[in-house]
Amino acid sequence: MYRNTYVNINLDNIEHNVRKFIKDNDKYKYYFGVVKADSYGHYDNEVVNSIIEGGCNYLAVSSLDEAIAIRKYNKEIPILCLGIIDEKYIDICIENNITITISSLYYLQSILKNNVKGLKVHIKINSGMNRLGINNKDEFNTTYTLIKNSDIYLEGLFTHMYDAMNKNIVNKQYEKFENITSDINYNDIEIIHLCASDATLQNEKRDYENGCRLGIVMYGLTDTIDNAYLPTFNLKSEVIQINNLKKGDVLGYGGKFVADKDLNIAVIPIGYADGIIRKNTGRYVYINDKKYNIVGNICMDMLFVLVDDTVKVGDMCDVIKDIDHIRYIAKYLDTITYEVICNIGKRVKRIYIKNNSTKFQ
Repeated sequence: MYRNTYVNINLDNIEHNVRKFIKDNDKYKYYFGVVKADSYGHYDNEVVNSIIEGGCNYLAVSSLDEAIAIRKYNKEIPILCLGIIDEKYIDICIENNITITISSLYYLQSILKNNVKGLKVHIKINSGMNRLGINNKDEFNTTYTLIKNSDIYLEGLFTHMYDAMNKNIVNKQYEKFENITSDINYNDIEIIHLCASDATLQNEKRDYENGCRLGIVMYGLTDTIDNAYLPTFNLKSEVIQINNLKKGDVLGYGGKFVADKDLNIAVIPIGYADGIIRKNTGRYVYINDKKYNIVGNICMDMLFVLVDDTVKVGDMCDVIKDIDHIRYIAKYLDTITYEVICNIGKRVKRIYIKNNSTKFQ
């Protein structure tokens, strides 16, 4: 690591968060660890291992590429691909024991043209989000019948709640799911999983549900405020230069920031190429546990912080400190916590902490 800009990833806290969630929601049989987008920006197989050690017995990803990356070091854990996989790659799924999502009758029919044998699938129901999924009872019944009369194994059914904190909306989605699938016996389906992190925490489990999906909660960022979930993501950089601006001096591209008096500006080697987009200007970072604001236009590789005389070259800067800071940043940027951490790219190295020891990416 040649740049003192990195993310501390706490593997012990990830495992703790998984164990806590499962302990608090212990009536399920299947716990899906959702590790898409490089485990929400955490990266590395050590993160996946900690999620499994915490108790997840199934993984979920977005793409076949993500699934294959996991298969290179874990041959056993079941993996569900939530996205659509081109039918020409179905043999790869079968060879690598990767379960795929059937989200439309059309998609299923395109797969069946190839006389597929040994494929495991979960049918996704569109219960209101209108992204992916079977849209109505007729489409579902035809899809279900075709699968049952083929050499494909129907392992699961699922949907996705689009507003997990709103119980009225969640209940309506349950009702739509149940209406679309009402002609089958749920006991014939091995796994039924409808809820992810917050939807599981906020809503009563239905009798037919035996699976749930753990996503953002594994990283302590559930919308359900619970201090027992621990932080896992801490983005650090350092002060590489202090510039003493005089009144009237400009700062950064465009010269839009003009010093209204004599000021001290700390230069930090992280920028929008690392995921700190320019809209971060104005929000605070921490240096020596004190809040200081980002000023001027953020550069590709550097940003500027307005500091006082106590800040010195070499001081460490918490660009993203902890759970509360991530929530603050998300609110400041008018976005969600997921985006804040997923934006931090591969150019920023990860340091993995487990049992008080560290491992570099």
